[in-house]
Amino acid sequence: MLLQSLPYLILILGVVVAVPAKEKRVHRHSDLSDHAHDDSTGFHYDHEAFLGKEEAKTFDQLTPEESKDKLGKIVDRIDTDKDGFVSHGELHQWIKHRQRRYIEENVLKHWKEYDQNKDGKIGWEEYKNTTYGYYLDEEFDDVDDKASYKAMLTRDERRFRTADRDGDGIATKDEFTAFLHPEEYDHMKAVVIQETVEDIDKNGDGKITLDEYIGDMFTPENGESEPDWVLTEKTHFTEFRDTNKDGFLDNHEVAQWILPGEIDHTDNEAKHLIHETDTDKDGRLSLSEVMDKVDFLKSSTLTDYGGMLADEGHQEL
Repeated sequence: MLLQSLPYLILILGVVVAVPAKEKRVHRHSDLSDHAHDDSTGFHYDHEAFLGKEEAKTFDQLTPEESKDKLGKIVDRIDTDKDGFVSHGELHQWIKHRQRRYIEENVLKHWKEYDQNKDGKIGWEEYKNTTYGYYLDEEFDDVDDKASYKAMLTRDERRFRTADRDGDGIATKDEFTAFLHPEEYDHMKAVVIQETVEDIDKNGDGKITLDEYIGDMFTPENGESEPDWVLTEKTHFTEFRDTNKDGFLDNHEVAQWILPGEIDHTDNEAKHLIHETDTDKDGRLSLSEVMDKVDFLKSSTLTDYGGMLADEGHQEL
C-alpha cells in the first residue's frame, strides 16, 4: 500500500499509532499525477504534472489575475537560458525537477513520522509498530475488514523486505524511498507488478481478465451505459495489452503495461504541454502563449508555485 495518506488517530503510551489506509496500488507514473491522463475528461493530470500534486490544490484557489502572475514567475524560472521562451528541454527538466522534489518531500515527511527513536534509520519493527501496533494487539478486531488489514501488513512487510537490500531489517533513507516509491527503482519492479495483479485479479487466479481489467476502472451504476473510453480500453486490452492473445494478462504482460522501460513520462508530458500550448507551432512557448492557455496550464504539472518559492533561497532548478 502506498503510505502517503496514513491518518494519525491514537496516542498510546507515547507512541502515535496510524490507522492503515486502504490498499492503494502503485500506479504508472503516479508521481506526476494521481489522475488518468485523459484530456477529454479534463486537464487534472497536466495540472498536477506542471504544478506538482500538492501545490496544484493551492493554485486552484487563485483568482485569474493571481494565476497569471504566478504563471509568469514560473515561466521565468523554467526559462533557464533567458531567451524569453520555454523550450522542450527546459520544460522537460522542470517537470523532472518537480517530480524529484515531490518524492523527496514525501519521503522526508514520512521519515519524520516513522523514525520514532530519531536514530536516522527506520526498522521494520519500528514501522510495523507505528502503523499497526494497536491493531496487532487487538488482532484487528476493531477494523471492519479485518482480512484486508492483515493482508496489508503482509504486503507492507514484503515490500519493506524487498526495499531493504542488505537484509538487516533496517531501512536507510534510500531504502525507505524505494519502499514508498517502488516504481522508481529497478529492484522493486517485481513488487510493483505483483501488487498490481493482486489488486485487479479479483478471483485470485494470478491473471487479469478483461472484466477484471475494466472493473478496476469503471463500474456502471443504476443502468449507466459504458462511456466511449471504456470501449477504447477494451480494445487496448485485446489488441495491445494481451500480447499472447490468451484472454488474460499475466505478470509479463502487466509489466509491459505498467512499467514500459523505454517510456519517459516526463518527456511525454513536456511534449504534450507544448503541443497543447504552442499556438504558432514553433516548438517553444512564449509568455503570451502561456497566458492564452492559463486555464489549461494552471491545471497542469507546471505550476508547483509553492515548491518553486521554497527553491528561491537556493535556486536548485
